[in-house]
Amino acid sequence: MIKFTHTADIHFGMENYGKIDPETGIHSRLLDFNNALSFCVNYSIEQNVDFFLFCGDAYKTTNPTPTQQKLLFSALIKLYKANIPVIIIVGNHDNPASFGKVHSLDLFSNLPIDGFHVISKPKILNLTTKNGPVQIVGIPWPTRNNLSISEKHTTKSYSDITDYISSTVSEIIASFANQLNPQIPAILAGHLTVSSGLFSGSEKRAIFGSDPTFLPSQLAIKPFDYVALGHLHRYQNLNPNGYPAIIYPGSIERIDFGERKEQKGFCLVTINNTPDINLENKTNFEFIKTPTRNLIQIEVKLQANKDQTTQILEELDKHDLNGAIIKILYHVPENEKDKIDLQIIQKKCEPAMHLVGIIPIRENQVRERRSDLKISMDFETLIGAYLDTKPDLKNRKQELVDKALVLFEESKINQIEE
Repeated sequence: MIKFTHTADIHFGMENYGKIDPETGIHSRLLDFNNALSFCVNYSIEQNVDFFLFCGDAYKTTNPTPTQQKLLFSALIKLYKANIPVIIIVGNHDNPASFGKVHSLDLFSNLPIDGFHVISKPKILNLTTKNGPVQIVGIPWPTRNNLSISEKHTTKSYSDITDYISSTVSEIIASFANQLNPQIPAILAGHLTVSSGLFSGSEKRAIFGSDPTFLPSQLAIKPFDYVALGHLHRYQNLNPNGYPAIIYPGSIERIDFGERKEQKGFCLVTINNTPDINLENKTNFEFIKTPTRNLIQIEVKLQANKDQTTQILEELDKHDLNGAIIKILYHVPENEKDKIDLQIIQKKCEPAMHLVGIIPIRENQVRERRSDLKISMDFETLIGAYLDTKPDLKNRKQELVDKALVLFEESKINQIEE
């Protein structure tokens, strides 16, 4: 059996909630992500995997801080010391937008030691492991910089170039697949967007359509035994009824509240590499959960004639607040004042690691539509149209119009006398 770990989307640098840890001086959310990665690495060592496959997006940005780099290096060097090769696929967050700048994972490709394989351009990696050889087709995040694009495409629109990149990468994958030995386990590893993939909350803010996209049928081709992907943060198999499986392991920690209900983790994969074996499915995979921070979003529709603060406290009692990150949303009834006691709510949330906010929500007031008024109307018509919007003055409309006309005539006389 060939056994390996498949993970992706570490995203060191996601520090949108939390605080500075007083013992380490490191942001608490960075420690959360590091804790999840350390669990993944330690589990891989315990399982004595043949290699560790990381499918991109190590950091939030292409300019990680020295602290973030140190934590990632410290985690991955444990694998090297355990004689576990590390294969790294460069993701979109790892890739600088400017031509000529190195990607954020280039450090690992320049280490004077064996065991780190960084794939920044499409290639075939023939890896020898303790349990036999394996073929890995590596496809990093496709950009104009890591693909050969002829000059005739440089003047095309962005969408045309994106479509061209998608078709070019598909051709590269098919070409590489034809070069593989069908008797040796083969893996397609990439940082890509599959058209049928489900996005998580944090990713829905991105403009869908700007990514080069691929059909499952363009990836699940022979002789691949497993398609390992990164980029989408939700764990999913996009070829559940076919072979090979197309797997996104998802991010190792929750990025924001849009992911609060998702399980986070990585995959432990085994491929039967017995020679001349004739199995329809030689591959098995298991989703392993990582320890994650609990994100709790409380949403309360306040009832009238009942203490507002008590209603929120009752909802908070339904959850384990210890060490959690909490966001509270409450809907204020129409025509009611906001009477929430913020100090009591904050006191209740003291066991939490971080309180994001206590946010009131009010329904938008429906504005009364006025009659169409035009400058071409005479004064009497304008006054009449205005009074038609006041139902309580309906019985006095003509009386008020007559008085308004008298005042209007008097004002004109006064202007002449002046």
